[in-house]
Amino acid sequence: MQVKLDTKEKFHVITILEASLTANMTAELETTFARLTQNDVKNFIVDMEPVQRIDLEASKKLADMQQNSYENGHSFVICGIQPEVETFLDEAELLELLNITPTLSEAMDIVQMEEIERELFNDD
Repeated sequence: MQVKLDTKEKFHVITILEASLTANMTAELETTFARLTQNDVKNFIVDMEPVQRIDLEASKKLADMQQNSYENGHSFVICGIQPEVETFLDEAELLELLNITPTLSEAMDIVQMEEIERELFNDD
């Protein structure tokens, strides 16, 4: 699977450079995700703008990865999903479970807001 990785101060942006996202590919993404959580930057943005199709297993793996992130006090935001992918996720009843924003800029804002919230709640 082809991805572009861009690490910022507070998050990693993983851009999927494929037109189709399958379960096998998300397994590779999980491996990348696990490797990246070993360093200080543990928040993720998955940019899916190039993705035109996604299968059910891949969708479920993304939901699991997001859940795992939030259980461990980290952010996981998906951005740039195409209308076909959004429709598929909605029909699979996964759309409402995922933290999705239209743009990368909005995804970055969410990660930064969630970081501030965690800092505020950890100071109490």
